[in-house]
Amino acid sequence: MNTITRRDPELVMRLARLGSIHQSRLSFMRVLLRRLAREGWRFENTAFNVNDAGEGHAVYTVYSPDRAYSLIAYAHDLPPEKRSDRVIAEAWDATFTLFDGVPSAADIERLSHNIPVQEAGRVSGTELSVSRANRSVRLWEHVVSSLAAGHQPDLEQIEAVGYLMRTTAVYGSGKLGAADREMIADRPEFRAPFQVEMLSVYLTRWFVLDLVQHMADRRAASEGRAAAQLSPEIGRVMGVGNSTGLGMAPFLLNHPVLFNNWVAARENAILAVRRLAKAKSEEIALFQSLVARSKITIDQWHSEHPIQIEKLKGLRADVIKVDGYLAGVGLSAEHPWDALYRWAEDNLSLEGQEWIASLILEPYGAHVDSFAEEMAGDNTATFRIAGAMSVGDLRALLTEIYAWAIDTDWQAPENRARAWYVSEEKLEPRLGERFEEPIEEYEQPLAPGRDAARLFHALAHWPDEAQVADFLLRHPEHRHVLRRAQIVGRAPYAEIRDNTISDQVLPIDMLRCKLAFFGATQFDPRSDRWVRICMYGNAPLPTELTQENADYWVFPAVETELEEGTA
Repeated sequence: MNTITRRDPELVMRLARLGSIHQSRLSFMRVLLRRLAREGWRFENTAFNVNDAGEGHAVYTVYSPDRAYSLIAYAHDLPPEKRSDRVIAEAWDATFTLFDGVPSAADIERLSHNIPVQEAGRVSGTELSVSRANRSVRLWEHVVSSLAAGHQPDLEQIEAVGYLMRTTAVYGSGKLGAADREMIADRPEFRAPFQVEMLSVYLTRWFVLDLVQHMADRRAASEGRAAAQLSPEIGRVMGVGNSTGLGMAPFLLNHPVLFNNWVAARENAILAVRRLAKAKSEEIALFQSLVARSKITIDQWHSEHPIQIEKLKGLRADVIKVDGYLAGVGLSAEHPWDALYRWAEDNLSLEGQEWIASLILEPYGAHVDSFAEEMAGDNTATFRIAGAMSVGDLRALLTEIYAWAIDTDWQAPENRARAWYVSEEKLEPRLGERFEEPIEEYEQPLAPGRDAARLFHALAHWPDEAQVADFLLRHPEHRHVLRRAQIVGRAPYAEIRDNTISDQVLPIDMLRCKLAFFGATQFDPRSDRWVRICMYGNAPLPTELTQENADYWVFPAVETELEEGTA
């Protein structure tokens, strides 16, 4: 039997694989809902003041064992010509903030002048996040008109889109004056990454369902009849969409320790399951049921982007192969999960391999859920440069981590075709064509492979016994990447081991990776630079959340009676 070890960063940290990761038990949405259910958080709609035109505000308060948090939602009657998912938009169908506590009337009034204008406004430390969303116009109208006419909307149309509104940004961690991460990081409920943002989106979904029902009720009343009430089963199908572009892509490069902790937690969880000597019959049954339920998600997953179309074609072929494996080899032998993983690595596409890597975690919450506690990041110690390190040790470290980059011809135009910069207008990251646009002097340090290769070659004539502090006194321009190499020496999954400025780079791989850790599904790239996804589709609504339904909601039920509108 081969020794079962954690997957090598050289394998895991390639962009093509990172761009094929699927949600898992450790995804931030699922971590949050398990906590809310386990601790018995209580939900209450404390205000809903929206007029017939869909303008006004609502407040949704959630009570933890120790604190309260409130989503304040502002609804707007947005003209169609102003509706845009681009970050440069200045108006939205709805805007939100997650408030620390229960807001007063004065808080709601103060925020009504700031939240609706987003970047043009300012908030305070009592606000934990700021966000905005736009309607999926055709589905919104279909649901409103159907309910107003007295019947349920068409389930096929709902499943084809998956959401009534999509967020175009969910800002936290000090954005626009909101509370800094350090102000709330010691709260147990926010210790795992992005829990503020995930809570905001979960409550946003509740507001969206209330708003669409309100608009249907008002339309029906204006026509002298009562609207149908949206079936909870159909409402549950709908999540919150999200449009994410280049602004998110550099996050993984700019937060190496945090990124390492995300990936390391997932890799440790995969290793823990692969090392299990036996699978119990109930664990096998659960896994097989979730494979069957995953097939529904995969079957409903559609994209118009040629890259994702090809990946989905491969994944659907993989599903057939997995069925054959489970029917033949099965999971009753020694170390069944390791055997399945090794088989997947040899026989499936990257999409299929990462699907299986996530799926084998599902029966083993008791073994893997605690890894979520290790996913937050403290950069303090790792960001100090170890000046006493010898040049010989640094050279060996660079060779281990950046061999691919040292071997790359960085003079070849195709290997440095792109440049990351920050737009003057919106202060958002952009990726431009180095040889076609005058952007090189504004380039951001988001090409660590190239910079590491430059550092390696600058060390060529330095003796092994010299200290890096002496080298940096002579060559301070290498300070940033030397620090980065030392970080990756301690945090092996911190670095993407691919060229982030080549003519072949696909920023959507970085977006997909981050969004999969959020817990997103049904990735739909709209270009190589932005993607649409769905969050909380099929999740229990706040009023029905229990420990029994808080976990496997991400997998659609195989048999459903949604068409009849019954449970």
